Amino acid sequence: MQTIFGRLSHISIAAAALLSVTIDLQAQNFPITAGQRTTATQVAEAGIPLGDLMPNAPDHYTVKRGDTLWAISGLFLKRPWRWPELWGMNMQEIRNPHRIYPGQQLTLEKANGRAMLRSNQAAGDGPPTDTVRLSPRTRYESLADTAIPTLAPSVIEPFLTEAMIVDEATFATAPRIVATQEGRVLLSRGDRAYARGEYTDGAAGKPLSVAKGEPRDFRVFRDATPLKDPTTQKILGYEAQYVGKAELVRGESVVETSDPAGKAQTEIVPATIDIVAAKEEMRVGDRLVPEPPLELLSYVPRAPTTSITGQIVSVYGNAVAYAAENHVVVVNRGALDGLERGHVMALYKDGQRLRDKTDSAWPRIKLPNERNGLMMVFRTFDHLSYALVLQVTDGVKVGDRFANPS
Repeated sequence: MQTIFGRLSHISIAAAALLSVTIDLQAQNFPITAGQRTTATQVAEAGIPLGDLMPNAPDHYTVKRGDTLWAISGLFLKRPWRWPELWGMNMQEIRNPHRIYPGQQLTLEKANGRAMLRSNQAAGDGPPTDTVRLSPRTRYESLADTAIPTLAPSVIEPFLTEAMIVDEATFATAPRIVATQEGRVLLSRGDRAYARGEYTDGAAGKPLSVAKGEPRDFRVFRDATPLKDPTTQKILGYEAQYVGKAELVRGESVVETSDPAGKAQTEIVPATIDIVAAKEEMRVGDRLVPEPPLELLSYVPRAPTTSITGQIVSVYGNAVAYAAENHVVVVNRGALDGLERGHVMALYKDGQRLRDKTDSAWPRIKLPNERNGLMMVFRTFDHLSYALVLQVTDGVKVGDRFANPS
């Protein structure tokens, strides 16, 4: 979408005002916490110690399309999750850590054992600003948001749609597909099917309805797999397999009829759904979960303020035993345990257990846990969370441990 600025006119001024408001609203979409602002303010006063910089940190860097804030942070800092420090080096020019654009030039200045990061705009290729200059000539200003993301959106977005953790009771009583047209066994995009949300035994569930305020869009799942704590074997939740999406067309109802003998009877009329997206073919028995509200993809990498430790519960994906970089894992800690979206955790390989053959008694020994990489939590549930593997030396497997990054 583009706005054309011609000669100065009321239309030009209105367009300029609209552009400024649009940019302000975009910036507000990425909140800055009080803790981040406090840390950044402190760092802005004196910079950071040179020892916290990467040994090969560049003196100059021009932001390019395709960059991510995590990657740029890693160019300058030994610990990329210390996001406020990178921002705080120059709060006057980088007012919002989420609003860094292709074309901005970052300059590292070192003095008295400290480092400061300066930013200026490359000529002819800079970010949109809050000030729009008007002149009596035609000029194009794009309203598109070109700020670089914290992480590559394509890495996480599919899991926000597909990954789902529920408790057993919720999955067992969720609405389900009960019939297909013309006795079809499998369903795909464009097919029509029938579903029910109510259970006649009165256990739970309510009829699917198209009334105002009731959900109309659903995700379709099957095969809730139990996720167990690697140590205690306690079931922490169930991971449902995403197979597609459905739209509710008509709600379910009941009709009063009579049998051939004239006796009154009640017949159930299931709801009508249309399959609007299919990752796999669907079938009778698959469950429906209301589409959750759209989440704003805002991730600010940071270390937890309290000590949190845990283990990997599973590696996301069929027949995947080891997670590599950009793979997703499930961990046995969640929102009720203090994990939050954006928390960066260090990964550790569980030390091998073996016999000391140099000792005549052959005692059992356990080698120390070795650091293996970093992951970032991007979605939390009560006692489980999804995390993206950011860096890894060796494959990550079920049972591996994680803790606060040092």
